[in-house]
Amino acid sequence: MAQTTKFMTIAVFFFLSNTLSFKQTLLEFVMSSKPLVVFTPSGKRGHFEKGTSILQIARKLGVDLDSVCGGRGICSKCQITPSYGEFTKHGVTVSADALSEWNKVEERYHEKRGLAEGRRLGCQACVQGDVVIDVPAESQVHKQVIRKDASVRSVNMNPATRLFYVEVQEPDMHEPSGDFERLKNALRDQWSINDVELDYFQLNKLQRVLRKGNWAVTVALYNDHTNKTPRIIEIWPGLYEKGLYGLAIDLGSTTIAAHLTDLKSGDVLKSAGAMNPQIRFGEDLMSRVSYSMMNVGGDKEMTTVVREAINSLAKQLIIDAEIEKNALVEVVFVCNPVMHHLLLGIDPVELGQAPFALASSNAMTVRTSELDLTEMNPSGMCYILPCIAGHVGADAAAVALSEEPNKSNDLVLVVDVGTNAEILLGNKSKVLACSSPTGPAFEGAQISSGQRAAPGAIERIEIDPVTKEPRFRVIGSSLWSDEKGFDESIKNSGVTGICGSGIIEAVAELRMAGLMDESGLIGSAELTGSDRCIPDGRTHSYIIHDQSDQNGPKITVSQNDIRAIQLAKSALYAGARLLMDEMEVEKVDRVVLAGAFGAHISSKHAMVLGMIPDVALEKVQSAGNAAGTGARIALCDISSRKSIESTVNKIEKIETAIEPKFQEHFVAANAIPHKTDPFPELAKIVELPTVLFNSGAGKKSRARRKTRILNNAD
Repeated sequence: MAQTTKFMTIAVFFFLSNTLSFKQTLLEFVMSSKPLVVFTPSGKRGHFEKGTSILQIARKLGVDLDSVCGGRGICSKCQITPSYGEFTKHGVTVSADALSEWNKVEERYHEKRGLAEGRRLGCQACVQGDVVIDVPAESQVHKQVIRKDASVRSVNMNPATRLFYVEVQEPDMHEPSGDFERLKNALRDQWSINDVELDYFQLNKLQRVLRKGNWAVTVALYNDHTNKTPRIIEIWPGLYEKGLYGLAIDLGSTTIAAHLTDLKSGDVLKSAGAMNPQIRFGEDLMSRVSYSMMNVGGDKEMTTVVREAINSLAKQLIIDAEIEKNALVEVVFVCNPVMHHLLLGIDPVELGQAPFALASSNAMTVRTSELDLTEMNPSGMCYILPCIAGHVGADAAAVALSEEPNKSNDLVLVVDVGTNAEILLGNKSKVLACSSPTGPAFEGAQISSGQRAAPGAIERIEIDPVTKEPRFRVIGSSLWSDEKGFDESIKNSGVTGICGSGIIEAVAELRMAGLMDESGLIGSAELTGSDRCIPDGRTHSYIIHDQSDQNGPKITVSQNDIRAIQLAKSALYAGARLLMDEMEVEKVDRVVLAGAFGAHISSKHAMVLGMIPDVALEKVQSAGNAAGTGARIALCDISSRKSIESTVNKIEKIETAIEPKFQEHFVAANAIPHKTDPFPELAKIVELPTVLFNSGAGKKSRARRKTRILNNAD
């Protein structure tokens, strides 16, 4: 009865009200009574009736969830992983009964084929309460494109692990000694290696291998820059010449990239990437720290899933490169501080509050077995680069190793953008470092039509300043949308959404085309002269692509999308300006863009947005995956490990969270490109239209009184 009365009251007020904002508030109230379903990694969400299957919800939201059997629980393509606990980032608490109970269809499938622990079938699991649903990579039709390819780079080869062939004296009744002692004697006599260590895994098979090799063996010996006793990692009978391999892993908060590297030549044999499965616990780092705080054992849960993902990548690379598991003997990790702690199994809670204390900022060397890395040699060794500060991690150290700002004659700004931006500014005299919380918007998350990089995602866009019409390119096709053959080239993927590079270019193009003003407001159709600017609540959105009449997606840039990009770019710019203040300079000589951001975003669009300080475009360079390159350098050259450990101690850290001027810079940077800072180099190549819209621009009577437009583009 109470429920009926509530909805009758809502209906009465709805019809009595003639204001859009009040209607919208009431609709939001009605929707809030339905369970909220949040999908990761896409970030798409919506309220749905109880009893609706996850597969149905995914289809309605345009979530990339596979299914070929029509929801009968036969194909298993729609497997999903529900997450339980408190998710402050999403604003939900997921209870154990958020989904319907395991049913007979799932039970039958599990008995015949098996479901991984924690998995459900999306066609059978029905929503009962607020829930966070992760769609694993194998359940996605359009596989993610991990844009962290290995950059071509000449690397000095001085690896920690090398092969040594020795002939060992056979046991003698008259001179009793152990097999290990005689192996050590052989290494001393034949290679001048005076002492070595041997762990349980190798000791357990030593006698068998020695006899199989007729007392001749090849050992893989790990001897790094620390001057500790060398360690035997692997033993082969006879002469082994197939090679040794290592992994250089860039462990990001959103993506994980692994490069299988030959430890003799330095060549990258294979690369593989995956979405970080921790995304379902929170897209940004502080959300994961919060999850650990709010959920008992949450840190252990996140540690487990990320180690499993690393094992999956290692297994895939071993198969693809056709090497033996025991030949994979080393791994080097670079990661931000939160990922650093979660990889090591350390609760990151202290990184979520001042003074942001790390358990240890030093470089670390541990065994693969200590990190549960079961898909490589159990005696293998892991090296983790040092962290610079509580929010500036080993990934920033790897960028410093790769780009060497400390050796630059001119003043260089190095920007590595992810969900957390690491920024370095310096030259031979001094290097400064900081991080800025840019969030996941640059990677397509928290964007209305956003998605991760996958075939079908819009990655490039241009808007004609005269006709206001867009054209675009999608991942998987080299053609623009207005070119002949485009539809044929995307027939397998279609146009599915917009990824990070696409949304960045879209916002910059809206500004250059005069469809959006300096403050980030999109104008109405009447004021912009484009019917692609449509009302969206109390603001406007711009339509890029619309196939809704064919049950396809309607891809727009909304006002909220622009706000998300403004917040991200303002944090980035404010961090750079803070370092420039500390260095007492008003300009930099050049800018280096690192990571997927640097490789896929044009410097012009970055400058129009005001993501980076003004500089001549020819002075903006792309470094590719600099963090991954730094990891490879450390993997292949032990002298570089010693070098970066020394360099990190000399880098001055600036903590943006406690710097008063950061907020001042952040607010000024909200304008596009900037409220107060001049951009003379940008002005040489781009003339930005002078337009001004306000929030009442959609209402004709108020628009005439309150909105003025000065459009010099025409």
